[in-house]
Amino acid sequence: MEEQAVGPIANPIEMGNTHRGAVATLNGIPGYQGQFEAIFGSPDITIDNVGRAIAAFERTIISGNSAWDRFMSGDQNALSESAQRGWTLFQDRERANCIACHAGFNLTDNGYHNLGVGMDDENPDQGRYVVTQSEEDRGRFKTPTLRDILYTRPYMHDGRFWTLEEVVEFYDVGGLENPNLDQEMRPLRLDDQDKSDLVEFMRALDGEGWQVQPPTTLPQPPAPVGSQ
Repeated sequence: MEEQAVGPIANPIEMGNTHRGAVATLNGIPGYQGQFEAIFGSPDITIDNVGRAIAAFERTIISGNSAWDRFMSGDQNALSESAQRGWTLFQDRERANCIACHAGFNLTDNGYHNLGVGMDDENPDQGRYVVTQSEEDRGRFKTPTLRDILYTRPYMHDGRFWTLEEVVEFYDVGGLENPNLDQEMRPLRLDDQDKSDLVEFMRALDGEGWQVQPPTTLPQPPAPVGSQ
């Protein structure tokens, strides 16, 4: 997690900074220097300790006790009738078959799949292939958890969908055809009630515990020379 935490800082399509630049900025803010010295024993901030600090915070962001969790623990009233139908459909191997990839406690198989998203672009993102250079990995992206899905939009790796309804429609038509389309992707031919029930089920994955109250104040950089 520490390694992942510092990755986006230097990624040109994420924060577009450098580790050296980020560390220089933090070292120029006395408030952060004091905090890092109190925890790590040195006022000199390093990228390794930045990763440790971010990862320590991330480990506090947990989610649980959603309506679905309560239903799975035996509370038959935790899910609405629509959400229960959606959960049944979600698991149905002959119909929606969402559980083929969104399985287990975290509703993800942690695998990589090609849904066809973006593969009709002139220069498509090749996904996992960029790392493995394996032809079978072209267009494959990691399956995300569905927990708290209401709060993670826009959806898909390129953010093309803003609503869960749009996502369900995409799956209903079987994704986007391409040579590496995942074998689980096929037209579902769901009716309007089915689609509504699936969305209602996903709404029931809204959990507790991750809602973070931001600090009222943050360490501020020194005022520029000559400023009021």
